[in-house]
Amino acid sequence: MSDKILLRKRSIIETVNDELKNICQVEHSRHRSFGNFISNLLAGIAAYSFFPKKPTIKYETEQTNQIACFY
Repeated sequence: MSDKILLRKRSIIETVNDELKNICQVEHSRHRSFGNFISNLLAGIAAYSFFPKKPTIKYETEQTNQIACFY
């Protein structure tokens, strides 16, 4: 089950990256300064935040009384 969720997460991340590159015009170009890179990136993320429909992962959690051991 966790592998399926991780695979969905990867798909969502790649979809968001594709939308940022193609629609919001965040490109990997040669910026002359770090400030220009950050301003281009923040402008793309701000534009993405106004999109009406964003991809999500739907999942349900179960509450159990089991003790989980992590090492």
